[in-house]
Amino acid sequence: MRILVIRYRYLGDTVLAIPFLRNLRAAFPQATIDVLVEPRAGAVLAACPYINELIPWHRRPAKNAPTPPCSGFIGAARFLRARRYDRVYVLRRAISTAILATLAGIPHRVGFRVQGSSLLLHRAVPYPESKHEVECFLDLLRADNVPVLDTHNENWTTSAAEAAVEPSFPRDIARHVFLAPISTNPAKDWPLDRMAELVRWLVNVRGCAVHFCGAPRDTDAHAEIVRLAGPLQRTPLDWSKQLDLPGALALLRRMDVAIGIDTGQLHLAASFQIPVVGLYGFQSPARWHPWGTRYVALRAKPDARGGFPMSTIEVAEVCAAFDEVLAT
Repeated sequence: MRILVIRYRYLGDTVLAIPFLRNLRAAFPQATIDVLVEPRAGAVLAACPYINELIPWHRRPAKNAPTPPCSGFIGAARFLRARRYDRVYVLRRAISTAILATLAGIPHRVGFRVQGSSLLLHRAVPYPESKHEVECFLDLLRADNVPVLDTHNENWTTSAAEAAVEPSFPRDIARHVFLAPISTNPAKDWPLDRMAELVRWLVNVRGCAVHFCGAPRDTDAHAEIVRLAGPLQRTPLDWSKQLDLPGALALLRRMDVAIGIDTGQLHLAASFQIPVVGLYGFQSPARWHPWGTRYVALRAKPDARGGFPMSTIEVAEVCAAFDEVLAT
């Protein structure tokens, strides 16, 4: 049996696929299970024991660079067809991905019923808006008569990633807090001055060490938060230019709490059972809350136009949520 799982794009969604992969492996212990992933986000599965191979799909290869084996749309279809998979589970909700699975000649195709995909899938599974993303993924297995034995999340680090964090990690303080203040969608972001007020409270009142680790482009925003926070008893550490994604995993598993906006970093923390305080705007916490850990989800209040401005979440609410997840 040769099985392909397609979970292309976002970091958080990729982490939330781990319970799916574990149950799939339990049902097919001798199968070859490969996962088609976005090149960067897929690295979160580098140490996953339930898969045989990660296949990075370079949808738009860089110009003036060697062409990767699985690149472009038609190129990816040819690459996958040559591997002769028996079945595919499409965890991405897009008609284009169902078309890819069809062009790859995979005879048994299971995915979500969206955008006309029913014509291309042997089992087209509903995607209810009220259900968490993890359960939606597991519904693909249930619909295909594959047993779901458990739903917990988990994660792993590598010795190289641990070695990248250990020498610089401070040991002279009892409590460490990870902050995720920046996303690729500005509508999700909390005002930087409020994040700065939170940093001031965490460091000067609660005596915490604060850590950042986003994309290298986020460092300017992190520095602005620290500047706005004013005098601090301990300067927050920004690991963004020092650690790659596996290194960020090794850092996150050392945290006591993670606080941030709706971004993949919170799902990374939750996969290590780190307590989480999540700040949500237009995205529903019912679908995207941290999975398998203690958490408090704070949602912005709706305005007259039906939006959810993040500025309606108060710093005092976040501070109270921090104390709550620690006390639970």
